[in-house]
Amino acid sequence: MKLKKLLKDIPYKEVKGSKEVEITGICGHSKMVAPGNLFIAKRGTQYDGTQFIPDALSAGACAVVTDIYNPFLENCVQIICDDINQVTPLLSANYYQKPSDELTTIGITGTNGKTTTAYLIRHILETAHIPTGLMGTIEYIVGDSRLMATHTTPDVIFNHRLLREMITKGCQAAVMEVTSHALEQKRTELIDFDIAIFTNITQDHLDYHLTMEKYQQAKSLLFSSLKESSRAILNADDPACTFFQENTKAKIMTYGIHNHADVHASHIVMSLVKTTFTLEYDSYTEEISLPLIGQFNVYNALAAIATGIALGIPIGSLKEALASFPKVPGRMEKIPTRGHNPVFVDFAHTPDGLENALKTLRQLAEGKIICIFGCGGNRDASKREKMGRVASQYADVSIITTDNPRLEDPKMIAEQIAAGFLEAQQFFIELDRKEAIRKGLSLAEKKDIILIAGKGHELFQIFANKTVAFDDRQVVRDFYHEI
Repeated sequence: MKLKKLLKDIPYKEVKGSKEVEITGICGHSKMVAPGNLFIAKRGTQYDGTQFIPDALSAGACAVVTDIYNPFLENCVQIICDDINQVTPLLSANYYQKPSDELTTIGITGTNGKTTTAYLIRHILETAHIPTGLMGTIEYIVGDSRLMATHTTPDVIFNHRLLREMITKGCQAAVMEVTSHALEQKRTELIDFDIAIFTNITQDHLDYHLTMEKYQQAKSLLFSSLKESSRAILNADDPACTFFQENTKAKIMTYGIHNHADVHASHIVMSLVKTTFTLEYDSYTEEISLPLIGQFNVYNALAAIATGIALGIPIGSLKEALASFPKVPGRMEKIPTRGHNPVFVDFAHTPDGLENALKTLRQLAEGKIICIFGCGGNRDASKREKMGRVASQYADVSIITTDNPRLEDPKMIAEQIAAGFLEAQQFFIELDRKEAIRKGLSLAEKKDIILIAGKGHELFQIFANKTVAFDDRQVVRDFYHEI
């Protein structure tokens, strides 16, 4: 694409050099630059992209976007802009030709449930012969390709690029998990969402947003950006539902269990392998069988059903798709244990997420519940004691261990969690996560259930000075293989 075409409707101050240069791609990271790329040199509070312009030029960049003209740069075009953060989404949308306009684009936000809901929706659409891409916490799915995710919602350039690749690979729809960080940092800017879904909002990310009000306000940005022709699908049982309704022009569709909702579930019956419920929508009543457990997964299924209805998929087809849904990695994932105790691995890393998982197992348990969990370092520390309190209320035995401590002292994190435990509740501290899991499995007696929470699908552990390979599920498999 010629630079002059790329710069159409871009609010730049001036261009030093020829606008006839051919641009082969755009990039905001000097290590990712390819020959012919336009390099966007952003400035941040802890990052100055202009320092990396020489690296980008050495890698083959032919043009740079910057806020200050540098007369000493040779053999490159300089585009001078006052606000680089403003022009980056515009450049991304221009270069990749507004890919969301060619896709049915679905965004999901909320504290918990985004990942499972995204996979449920993709499965429903794929079953209805609508090829669908996915961007989320676990992976990015583009046609037949799967890439391990680096961020739940990547940067704005990558998002537009990935959506264009989905179109190239034959996708007709895209499902995206959309985080509060991404919305506040404008990573989804100029992505035209046809459907936006709100799952729930509970305490998380207060290290970044500082207050629940600011956290909720960040989530609302997804809905305030919707067109009148778009659809906002909201959890009627969450207190924030009204707030989001009041902050969108889109058509509203609600789902729920306890409150009145357009898509409603009743007569919920759970086992350790599946959940059944009665779906009520308009004049339809249908018995749904879902190979997932927990009331929270009923909510996820209702959000997916509402999405299918909004897209015109028949209720009967939705029922069949849900019945054949495969497991989501690390989301109440039941690990085969060769006839031993039921073991579940879940990503629950918030007080609400842990409570949902433990409450579900408490309803199904005939014996004790053993819970192995920790809390991440350099994240919201105020939820640690609360998670300890949740474990003390709903688990019989808890083993506090290391999650991803990052730059914090694992022992200090564990002690902050332990402060939430009631005196009578039995708990241990074992900082070696592998040994903590093995201890929990060893303690289990007949009919006990084990929950390993916090890391879910993750294949690594992040420490101050290293990142090591680690998979909760593999530790369980190895333990039972040995015995």
